[in-house]
Amino acid sequence: MARTKSPGKRKRKTKKSASTNKAGCLLAIVVLALIAVGLYLYNEQYRPAPPVTATTTQSAPSPARPSGSASSTAYEALDIALSITPRQEQLIRHIGYTVSYNRELRLPNWVGYELTRQETRGAEERSDRFVADPLAQGPIAANSDYTRSGYDKGHLAPAADMKWGTEVMKESFYFTNICPQHPELNRRQWKVLEDKIRDWAVADSAIIIVCGPVMEKQPRTIGKNKVTIPQRFFKVILSPYIESPKAIGFLFDNERAVDPLCTYVVTVDSIERLTGLDFFAPLPDDLEDRIEATANCSQWGL
Repeated sequence: MARTKSPGKRKRKTKKSASTNKAGCLLAIVVLALIAVGLYLYNEQYRPAPPVTATTTQSAPSPARPSGSASSTAYEALDIALSITPRQEQLIRHIGYTVSYNRELRLPNWVGYELTRQETRGAEERSDRFVADPLAQGPIAANSDYTRSGYDKGHLAPAADMKWGTEVMKESFYFTNICPQHPELNRRQWKVLEDKIRDWAVADSAIIIVCGPVMEKQPRTIGKNKVTIPQRFFKVILSPYIESPKAIGFLFDNERAVDPLCTYVVTVDSIERLTGLDFFAPLPDDLEDRIEATANCSQWGL
């Protein structure tokens, strides 16, 4: 007589099989989750890095310009020159000025700043302590390079325009703001023009200034740090906040300069062609084109 299986045993076997299947499903879910996490971490590890630009921009801490600066209510970045032709540069934004520093030349490509009426009334004493710019990267000039060189340490942003604060006065003596300049240029018509600019800032509420060296193809150098001697210097000036905005350019050979200032006047356009820089780009195109093509001495009282 054949024995039949007990119904209780069949139930126990079915229950055991269901438990095994449930455990298998849970294990599969865990394995799939681990695989997904692994793939995510792998992709993050080999994700391409974002591109890095060639120009480095660094800033001085917390600009503290006097209140009433015209730039706070009108055009931005008028003091920044745009490079049309390639050049080595590190853009450094100090409180008192912005500099495009060229470590290959040990010189600024250009220095730009705004001078307001209020800033001309500063009373900070001149420091006369020339030092390396703490934000500059790479080689830089030193005082010893200028010793017995026959050249002055010529400011681009003059100390007399930086009397409105202790820190900005200190910044004006950074070597990123200095070029080898013929003594009879630095102490003559270059200085006369600086004095004129302060008069224009008082009269017009604010003036924008961008200035810098002009290099020849095989320039000479001074000192152990091989500081390049510029062939010329340019200065472009904009009065943007008057009823009829105006601009003017000046170009000096790096030699004795004693002729009347109007002798050195040129158009801003001509300096742009000479230097490969674009000045006052934030202006409306029609206004920029018109004022940069004009070189009118009488318009500036020269």
